[in-house]
Amino acid sequence: MAQNTKSKNSQPLTTAQRLSSIVKACRDIMRKDKGLNGDLDRLPMLTWVMFLKFLDDMEQIREEEAKMSGKRFRAALDSPYRWRDWAAKPEGITGDELISFVNNEEAVRPDGTKGPGLFAYLRGLQGAIGGDRRDVIAIVFKGTINRMINGYLLRDVINKVNDIHFTSSDEIHTLGHLYQSMLKEMRDAAGDSGEFYTPRPVVRFMVEVIDPKLGEVILDPACGTGGFLVESFKHMEKQCKTVEDRQTLQTQSIFGGEAKSLPYLLAQMNLVLHGLESPKIDPLNSLRFPLREIGDKDRVDIIMTNPPFGGEEERGILGNFPEDKQTSETALLFLQLIMRKLKRPGSPSPARGQGQGKYIGGRAAVVVPNGTLFGDGVCARIKEELLKDFNLHTVVRLPNGVFAPYTSIPTNLIFFDRSHPTDEVWYYEQPLPEGRKNYTKTQPIQFEEFADCLKWWTQRDENERAWKIPAKDLLEYDPDGALKAVNLDRKNPNAVDDFEHLPPKQLADDILKKEQRIAEIMMDIKRVLGEPLG
Repeated sequence: MAQNTKSKNSQPLTTAQRLSSIVKACRDIMRKDKGLNGDLDRLPMLTWVMFLKFLDDMEQIREEEAKMSGKRFRAALDSPYRWRDWAAKPEGITGDELISFVNNEEAVRPDGTKGPGLFAYLRGLQGAIGGDRRDVIAIVFKGTINRMINGYLLRDVINKVNDIHFTSSDEIHTLGHLYQSMLKEMRDAAGDSGEFYTPRPVVRFMVEVIDPKLGEVILDPACGTGGFLVESFKHMEKQCKTVEDRQTLQTQSIFGGEAKSLPYLLAQMNLVLHGLESPKIDPLNSLRFPLREIGDKDRVDIIMTNPPFGGEEERGILGNFPEDKQTSETALLFLQLIMRKLKRPGSPSPARGQGQGKYIGGRAAVVVPNGTLFGDGVCARIKEELLKDFNLHTVVRLPNGVFAPYTSIPTNLIFFDRSHPTDEVWYYEQPLPEGRKNYTKTQPIQFEEFADCLKWWTQRDENERAWKIPAKDLLEYDPDGALKAVNLDRKNPNAVDDFEHLPPKQLADDILKKEQRIAEIMMDIKRVLGEPLG
């Protein structure tokens, strides 16, 4: 699919602001429907409606491109089940007739004939041998239910969504706003506090430095809405030269896992609309397999992911991990899974032909919270294995607010491979833009801000943002040889305090805060020593 092509009859581009306005209007309409109970019902409703609209937009572009190139085009959906057939006209079917067409196994269709209802038709789709987007649509709608009971309100929602026109890849990226705009509210309703979606600039940076090669197998075991997989697909698509290359990319390269139904649906939508005919996304918990049963045939070349922070898994899942590394912290379980799933050095890799040197093994890029860097106990034992059995070559320390407003948890990007044990760990402190204290929802991080880090990546030297620490200095043992700590939370020794450039009031406030903190520490020391306070 051409990446920034618009059809001749394309509508004005749909900006993130415009999408947000339409989503708000749809939510207001859906609040009147008695079949929906809060945003946990409203968001899936919006998603399947928008999915069918976006699919039709993309199909029309592909059809036009096929005509221009003289190629045959086979649509994913037949008439009268395409959006343009039943939804595009504002005065189209509505009320009970619309609800019947959407819900029933058999219904009177918009063209006046009898046949399968919309969902029944979509669930019954079958792709060509080898799979295509028809199989994906069937999988998506097997787990989708229309909960709206008022057909007139459903028509109003459809008419609002009909005002969205996604006709380029850049616009499709605003799909993330659909989920993120309600994530904070949904988190309260669902009791879920560990699911934060990675900003696209961070994803682009991670894919850029990992540099997936056509023929390598990429996995995101906690793929959410599919950001890492989409960027990887686009990165490798540029490397395709032949029909065989495209077949490799379509069928052997991109894999994911997502256990939650809504992000699973969004990931499928995101990948299909970017040109991956039949995404291979596992809808079950990626942690469900015992680590000891994961063998060479299950390993992959690249893992890029942002696993959920702070979640808790059931006891049955914990039993899949070694006894001394079982923990309720989901991020640490995923880290162990990632380590186990990377190919061993010397394993065959389709992307590494003869004469390209020995295969170094799988490589990974993972978003982790600060707690993973300084945690002890089980966390320390996992990091000991990471340093001794893997090459943890880089930690990129992200500035405050990268995930704002969804979480204020400080985060880091860790990069490792299976080439050899870690000799030294490089740290790079990604700075905030000049004059900024943090990022916000309206002023998020931009990809261009990683330019200096990208330059540094291949020609590393120590500077005010970068430093390295020998692996042996990160491991701490007691006199008996037992592991005491593995602290990867190392501060920048080259940082320059820029106090002289601060405004006088801010300088005074900063000094006062530091003095107060010193006083608190002194009081704690006195308590420990049993000295009188005062």
